[in-house]
Amino acid sequence: MVNVSTNDYYEDLQISPNADTEMIERVFRILAKRYHPDNAETGNAEKFNVLYKAYQVLSDPEKRAAFDAKYEQLRTERWKIVEEASQSDGFEQDERIRQGVLSLLYVARRQDALNPGMGIMEFEKVLGCPQHHMEFHLWYLKEKGWIVRTDTGGYAITADGVDKMAKNDLLLRKDRLLPGIGETSERRGASMDPSPDDKTLLSSEGEQESN
Repeated sequence: MVNVSTNDYYEDLQISPNADTEMIERVFRILAKRYHPDNAETGNAEKFNVLYKAYQVLSDPEKRAAFDAKYEQLRTERWKIVEEASQSDGFEQDERIRQGVLSLLYVARRQDALNPGMGIMEFEKVLGCPQHHMEFHLWYLKEKGWIVRTDTGGYAITADGVDKMAKNDLLLRKDRLLPGIGETSERRGASMDPSPDDKTLLSSEGEQESN
């Protein structure tokens, strides 16, 4: 996400981004009078400071121009969030990605219980999920206690994560995998191609359908 100020000075002053200098001045005077600390009835020092900071920026043409540039970036990012949240299959897709991570880490743990780590770039490549989205899923799985960071900076499934998969039958079979998840990925110079037992688990449903 673009690193811009989260302050919305237009919202602080309750005005439109298209407000002219006269409007900014008039609204500030009204609100400043209401929230000034000397006002015994409605004074609010914290609110007054917020208003004053907004006024200092928006009443100065140069500062306002600089803020407007950042403000447009902020609005763009907010719309992206709204658009993504409005997608009907968003939660289902997220759940599939998290299941994919657990499945990969489960297989990796079975192949090498003492050296089971996989990196975020491997997840991105195999699951087809951008890294900045993958970070959210890894954060969630880590907070739930289903995965941990390894000493080498990768991720590995925990015993709770294995129990989670066993309880909910989360091991993804080929017909439920995201594009690319079945591709071979190298980790630590060794092939990530599942062992014979794991291949059976991953493909059993697809084989049953083909038969």
